[in-house]
Amino acid sequence: MSEMIKPDYIFESSWEVCNKVGGIYTVLSTRARTLQQQFGNGLLFIGPDFDTPNPDFEEDRKLFADWRKAAGRDEALRVRIGRWTVHGNPLVVLVDFKPFFPERDMLYYSMWESFGVDSSHAYGDYDESCIFAYAAAKVIRHFYQYHHLENKNVVAHFHEWTTGMGALYLQKHLPAVATVFTTHASVTGRAIAGNGKPLYGYLDGYNGDQMAFELHVESKHSLEKQTAHHADCFTTVSEITAAECRQLLEKAPDVITPNGFEFDFVPAAGEPYAEKRRQARRALLRVVGKLSGSTIRPDAFLVAVSGRYEYRNKGIDVFIDVMNTLRRSDAWEGETVAFVMVPAWVCAPRADLKKALDDDVETTEPMQAPFLTHWLQRMDEDRVTDFIRHAGFTNAASEKVKIIFVPCYIDGKDGIFDKTYYDLLTGMDCTVFPSYYEPWGYTPMESIAFGIPTVTTDLAGFGLWAKAAAGAGGSIDGGVAVMHRTDDNYAELIDNISACLCAMTRKSEAEKNAIAQNCRNLAAKAQWSHFITFCHEAYATALKKAKDRMQKNLR
Repeated sequence: MSEMIKPDYIFESSWEVCNKVGGIYTVLSTRARTLQQQFGNGLLFIGPDFDTPNPDFEEDRKLFADWRKAAGRDEALRVRIGRWTVHGNPLVVLVDFKPFFPERDMLYYSMWESFGVDSSHAYGDYDESCIFAYAAAKVIRHFYQYHHLENKNVVAHFHEWTTGMGALYLQKHLPAVATVFTTHASVTGRAIAGNGKPLYGYLDGYNGDQMAFELHVESKHSLEKQTAHHADCFTTVSEITAAECRQLLEKAPDVITPNGFEFDFVPAAGEPYAEKRRQARRALLRVVGKLSGSTIRPDAFLVAVSGRYEYRNKGIDVFIDVMNTLRRSDAWEGETVAFVMVPAWVCAPRADLKKALDDDVETTEPMQAPFLTHWLQRMDEDRVTDFIRHAGFTNAASEKVKIIFVPCYIDGKDGIFDKTYYDLLTGMDCTVFPSYYEPWGYTPMESIAFGIPTVTTDLAGFGLWAKAAAGAGGSIDGGVAVMHRTDDNYAELIDNISACLCAMTRKSEAEKNAIAQNCRNLAAKAQWSHFITFCHEAYATALKKAKDRMQKNLR
């Protein structure tokens, strides 16, 4: 597209604006600065307002004060306006969507009548998400009309099925606004993978509507599918997810918009980074020492998996199996600590562990459940703890591989580490993300940005990108080892990851330093300053379609 139309205003709506739930928060918060530099106050994020203290949001009652009053008077919109406290500090509007619940049935009927969205099988978070999307669209519509933006190029970008009704509402009630809809992971594809069904080898044989019915996600699938078909520009984040969309949604993406990253979070190279790494390792090893009742060597090999608690999709089962294989292997030497950093249903930080840390109590025997930093609700039903026990990990001093489950958000106030995830990531020697279902994969991208080599798979969008972009073609020497994974090569995958980690432990200090630099070099290629061009292509595609629609309506 040689002459791309550029937007004057971008409204970006997501359930994860100022609301950290998963990877979409990282997508939007890291690219905010790049977009802010390009569009200034023409960029407005819209998120849900839960009317609770929010460290991500800084209210400024002077911003758009007249419009805020008018929105309340004209549309009963209760909004707070301020800045998102991320790099770039973009404008953000938080909208209280709860007052619009009485309009739910009218909204659902309208969506069925106009677009064929079937909400009759809705349950769980469907209502809450759709009412927020409706409120967000009303915010955009009123802002547009109040500020007379008829002669401006305006884009409304909606993320995931959770905001699909917002895009459709604008298509019907404000067709001059160009809509972009991004699905980061298809509803039905995630459900197929999460329910243990083979996704990739059988993808061509799946019917999305039938599988959504079978897996009880009919309403979410219907909303996602119709939004993909009716939005002015439909995007997804990788070719691997694009293939899902073509088959399950019967709609190919108009543009693929890979996820980027920013280096703002990474400590400066040299002594600042080295000191952060020393602090992280001390904190990690101290907790492990208290839990296991033993002194962990300062040069122990530290490896981690992290992310959303999707046991099979994220490859958590593979990670534990790899550690169990290495624990029993004669080829594995030295001392290793494996960390599973995945938020689960936390009850509280362990009081016995916290006391041992606070009072520096020496422990000489493994604690009860010596692999767990926080107590869990219904711990007997937790899959990670169950697998760790079943595998036979004891974390005794004699065990050369110890495993630690950190089942909480590592946000600096977890009660045990009291450091952020990025602070602890700096202390790792390697990370492993052996995903089965991963449309992109922010966790391995974050890892290499911090100079930590990572292992991922070719079923992750980032893995495919890294394999193509890395000079070493997907080996650990280039910073990212990309393992081939299929529906049925689980055992082979375990062996290959185990061999890769063995090779990593045998690297010299000079080789490790070279790998760390390769990590940073590769991460630099994935910065938003490079990937933002795909977003511009999506905006231009949507704007052209909206302009063509309006011209056709005038005839």
